[in-house]
Amino acid sequence: PRPPRPPLAPPRMRVLVVEDDPRLSALIARGLREEAYAVDVCADGTQAITQAVVNSYDAIVLDVMLPGTDGFGVVHTLRARHVHTPVLMLTARDAVSDRIAGLDAGADDYLVKPFDFGELLARLRALLRRPEAVQPMQVQLADLVVDLQAHAATRGGVPIPLTGKEFALLELLVRNARHVVSRADIVAHVWDDNHDPLTNAVEVYVNRLRGKIDREPFTPLLHTRRGVGYVLTDIAPV
Repeated sequence: PRPPRPPLAPPRMRVLVVEDDPRLSALIARGLREEAYAVDVCADGTQAITQAVVNSYDAIVLDVMLPGTDGFGVVHTLRARHVHTPVLMLTARDAVSDRIAGLDAGADDYLVKPFDFGELLARLRALLRRPEAVQPMQVQLADLVVDLQAHAATRGGVPIPLTGKEFALLELLVRNARHVVSRADIVAHVWDDNHDPLTNAVEVYVNRLRGKIDREPFTPLLHTRRGVGYVLTDIAPV
């Protein structure tokens, strides 16, 4: 019998931003998308709880002062429901007691407004590394090298130009190298809630990625398993 498939290793790219200031929310979301994150946005605590329970996020950027349930309540509720997604809390209040309250509620890190976006990115990267601290940030399959931190890839030492979405797709595939990744897995981890499941966007991006990493004279690594999904492998199909 065929051995069971190991759990899918996500690309650690899908983030929920919970912020009731429309301008700040839009700035954070735009900046994260430019860094190849898939981003969902909501503006109140009650909706944040629903989103975080229903969807599989890799991190949550959570404001403290929210309408409905505040950030402390959101974190407490999520932890009580066994949702252990890393949470980076944002607040304009820098009192030590507030930071203690947030961390005691179950938050993983705390960032005081106003903040530098570069610091937010660094703190997110640190949170996302914690569950897989021993995992290298550079992955190699045959002569394909993917730098997960620099968002860069090379094949045979030659840089591969990739868009943010193409890199997110490559990261998902290379983290699950030699295992089939279904179309549903790709949609869940690479696209956000705005994705239309009736489009052929997945197929389009897979073909674009294949054209970049498997160009001549390299041996093809990205294969389609018809009716099942896609696999990045250096093992020749039987």
